[in-house]
Amino acid sequence: MDGSSESTGRPQADSSFTTTHWSVVIGASERGSPAAEEALSRLCECYWYPLYAYVRRQGHIPEEAQDLTQEFFRRLLAGNFLRTVDPRKGKFRSYLLAAMEHFLAKQWRDARRLKRGGGQRLQSLDEQHAEVRYLAEPSREMTAERVFERRWALTVIETAFHRLREEFVTANKQRLFETLQPFLTGEHATKTYGDIAVELDMTPGAVKVAVHRLRTRYGVLIRDEIAQTVSSAAEVDEELRYLMEVLGR
Repeated sequence: MDGSSESTGRPQADSSFTTTHWSVVIGASERGSPAAEEALSRLCECYWYPLYAYVRRQGHIPEEAQDLTQEFFRRLLAGNFLRTVDPRKGKFRSYLLAAMEHFLAKQWRDARRLKRGGGQRLQSLDEQHAEVRYLAEPSREMTAERVFERRWALTVIETAFHRLREEFVTANKQRLFETLQPFLTGEHATKTYGDIAVELDMTPGAVKVAVHRLRTRYGVLIRDEIAQTVSSAAEVDEELRYLMEVLGR
């Protein structure tokens, strides 16, 4: 949190990518690794809603979309989609979307035959609120692919934000985080550095430094989340630009 070398956000070599989402997928395909399976399960939790929104935008009703998304991840966890994966040939989000497209085109009829509540279901918090979130999507004219990409981008941002908050909580600096949080998005017009300084018993200069460090660390964590979804360090900047483009549409 102090802007040290570990917070530069610049992967130094491809060895930095030994524990990315891609490596988790490959590791899970080999089976027998509880750590890999746990990581893949967590990964599914992160991407459950983006893919659910994609399926809904394809025209499936809510209940059907839930079943299809759950069955997709059940098969992913079982290794059905992992045997021919090559992380050198694309980005993780592209792999997930292509796998879902294949699943819907070739296998969704089998998934429909599952009884609701049957089979191996992920315990996803998204399932209970997914339709509420979907109905709040901003544009009914967006294609399924754009809905997925937008939700992928927001997932990256939100995950980085929660990681940042957790770091402050762990360091017993939750109040500092909650007070400075609005500065991350630029929505801080109601309070000046001087106002914050009085509130936190700091100098305005110290508040300015704390805000700078907060923003820097947030950027580092966003880069780290992106690094989890690409196959090499060289792709991080490219994917970061794409994320910003998606959010700016």
